[in-house]
Amino acid sequence: MSMTRATLLISGRVQGVAFRHYTSQFAQSQGVCGWVRNLPSGEVEALLEGEADAVRRVIDWCQHGPPAATVAEVKIAWGNFSGECLSFVIRR
Repeated sequence: MSMTRATLLISGRVQGVAFRHYTSQFAQSQGVCGWVRNLPSGEVEALLEGEADAVRRVIDWCQHGPPAATVAEVKIAWGNFSGECLSFVIRR
């Protein structure tokens, strides 16, 4: 099993549409750890860690997000798995 880490920067209409809530639910359903938060710029940032295929499924989900969202772009920065995350949380 290949483990990986990805940091996402998601832009578009992604705040005020429950993006963090749904991302957290989907990531947990895939066994992915990490966090998601709103940024002052209006973007959403997420850190994902877990099995590579599961992380890719969460990234694919983030390309469209929840029904009320309009995702313009998802920037992905890949990193080395650290194992530091034990669950998936919404950061305020």
